[in-house]
Amino acid sequence: MTYSRPTPDQRRAALSHLVDVPWPSDDATQPQALLARCPAAGQTPLVSSPALATLTGVADVRVKDERARMGLGSFKALGAAYVIAHDAQTGRAKGQTYVTASAGNHGLSVAAGAAAFAAHAIVFLAETVPESFADRLRGLGADVRRQGAIYEEAMQAAADLAETTGAILLSDSSWPEYMTRPHRLMEGYLVLMQEAAAQMPAPPTHLFLQAGVGGLAAASATYARKIWGKTPKIVVVEPEVAPALIASMQAGAPQITHGPASEMGRLDCKEPSLIALKGLARHADIFMTLTEAEGKAGHDACVQAGLPSTPSGAAGLAGLMVAAQNADAFELTRDARILLILSEEPSG
Repeated sequence: MTYSRPTPDQRRAALSHLVDVPWPSDDATQPQALLARCPAAGQTPLVSSPALATLTGVADVRVKDERARMGLGSFKALGAAYVIAHDAQTGRAKGQTYVTASAGNHGLSVAAGAAAFAAHAIVFLAETVPESFADRLRGLGADVRRQGAIYEEAMQAAADLAETTGAILLSDSSWPEYMTRPHRLMEGYLVLMQEAAAQMPAPPTHLFLQAGVGGLAAASATYARKIWGKTPKIVVVEPEVAPALIASMQAGAPQITHGPASEMGRLDCKEPSLIALKGLARHADIFMTLTEAEGKAGHDACVQAGLPSTPSGAAGLAGLMVAAQNADAFELTRDARILLILSEEPSG
């Protein structure tokens, strides 16, 4: 584990590189209204886990359980499908082709959204993505194509196809000249935090938010600040082999990182979403990384607590477990109230 508290100078430097990047939305009204009309929509539970509280030595651990979100198995159901639903309102979705790259869950949301609104989905997968995800995508009607050894290579293939064919690129990340759709996609993630805020018996003292490109973490942090102000400590958790956000904050500018593949596969993103980075540069208190062993320990603890997921889905808990061993650094006390997001169902 490594951790870092950005200095004011680091925050200002990072934000100076992101002047033309929009802030993440903090308004859940529109995605909530659209999702309320979806037959598969439904609130996910906030689970109290005395076992995890005891394990980590805190008073209360609440887990926002996204494993059954809209029947797709992860919080990602709130993202791309919402963007396509928004397009459908203006008559732009029917017959349209959406192309993306995915480590699994984002692709499921694109495929489901396309199927629901008579559109087409093409999803590029890197070689490391399990075939079980490819089969689920095909089951939703997606055209699945393999490209590259890592996610970034699959994403480049998707962007190239969109440019040459006129298909709509629908990524869950953002970069220069690609902001509008990922901004709307992140807006969809606000729904889970809106639900959690209503379900929480008291504001949390800490949020541990796992991050790949950073979309979920930034949306959650932005909404948390809106409703709870400065009360919670917001901790962003990444694999140490994919430290795109912490490296960017330490450098004071967006960074492309390098490293081997992580078992926290859905978080194994080497470059941050610029919109997410901007939001987290303002709102996150601490950035931390996990070793592969620490990620596995978090996953195993979730299984023991009756909340099976994946190392990616349980990375927030893994971060809490490591922080509990360094309680002073994370301002964790015995009366701490923790909010975690269990972001996906078990794979396989």
